[in-house]
Amino acid sequence: MSKENNNEEKINTDNKSKKSKVFLNILGKVGAFIGVTILMFVIFLYFVMNVCVNGPSWRVRDLFVLSVRESSAGGFLANIYLSNAEILAIEEANKVEETDEITDVSIVSVNYAKENTVSDDNAESTDEEEYTYIVTSSYDSNIYVENGIEFHEIKGSTFTGIMAVVADPSRVFVGTPRDYYDGSAGLSVPDIADRYGAILAINGAFFEDTGGVGNGGTPIGFVFSNGNQLYGGYGTVYNMMGFNEEGVLICGRMTGEQAVSYGIRDGLSCNPFLIINGEQLNVSGSGGGLNPRTALGQRADGAVLLLVIDGRQATSLGASMSDVADVMFSFGAVNAGNLDGGGSSVIYYNGDILNVVMSIYGARGVPDAVCVMPE
Repeated sequence: MSKENNNEEKINTDNKSKKSKVFLNILGKVGAFIGVTILMFVIFLYFVMNVCVNGPSWRVRDLFVLSVRESSAGGFLANIYLSNAEILAIEEANKVEETDEITDVSIVSVNYAKENTVSDDNAESTDEEEYTYIVTSSYDSNIYVENGIEFHEIKGSTFTGIMAVVADPSRVFVGTPRDYYDGSAGLSVPDIADRYGAILAINGAFFEDTGGVGNGGTPIGFVFSNGNQLYGGYGTVYNMMGFNEEGVLICGRMTGEQAVSYGIRDGLSCNPFLIINGEQLNVSGSGGGLNPRTALGQRADGAVLLLVIDGRQATSLGASMSDVADVMFSFGAVNAGNLDGGGSSVIYYNGDILNVVMSIYGARGVPDAVCVMPE
């Protein structure tokens, strides 16, 4: 090999070595920048949380603790600053009272009938004409009607959300991922709705989700669908919300045997109850942290209320349990209960998810959903 070739090869090797050193130098600086940024963010977050917990406002402390404790993945954050005894004391001071009262079915009179609604035989029919009135609330920011369903865009001091009102309770049922539970993964709310051809659906009951990594396939409590008890012990007591054959939503603590005796056709478990027989249950403190929420209820005229509230975002921090109860009551609920929330909160309508889902994976797999059939 000639001397010139050796020199050229040496120059190329030197150039590659210099480029490699430059690249590694840049990569090192970028890595250092990212590392420092993450460290600064962690330090900032630590001090922000410290101010929340140890700052001058105990209300801010309680909301912070309750909010993270309601998150399956973030509950440990409260333990960084507070003892288990202190956390327990905060939770005890901010909860909804328990009750053994059960719905008095006589206070609900299902009177929905298309032939009784206001309409003009000579006019073109519209969805709006199917309602003699629309109940409004102080939380309303916009109202529209489609496919026989009222949609109320709502706004509170710390949250935004959607209330769907279905005048005909016979359209509402509980959908499941399959016809039985065997531990298989749950399906997303859109997938459950599509399985039945439902036009509207919200997520349903709580499920086993240890560490936030549950597969959504094992519900907590009862599941009734189309008159069949698919889950829950016959003699075990749970908080139950279920529609009977007349379309009345029955709420109360009961066994599976009692639920069957009440004629439950479609139902699931909730926690806590918010309104029973027209009375809001007593709430100590805020009743819970600020988080995404889902709730189900019914008015005295039989109309079904399906509520989903966004949370954990800049434009909607979330709602407390007291907030949810107030919203349901303001819409005329005589019976209502809280369903699973957080990253599970989803409202799906006509092929689209209407809210902002806070799960990083999108709509999570869940064991059941409250669904609405098309007219």
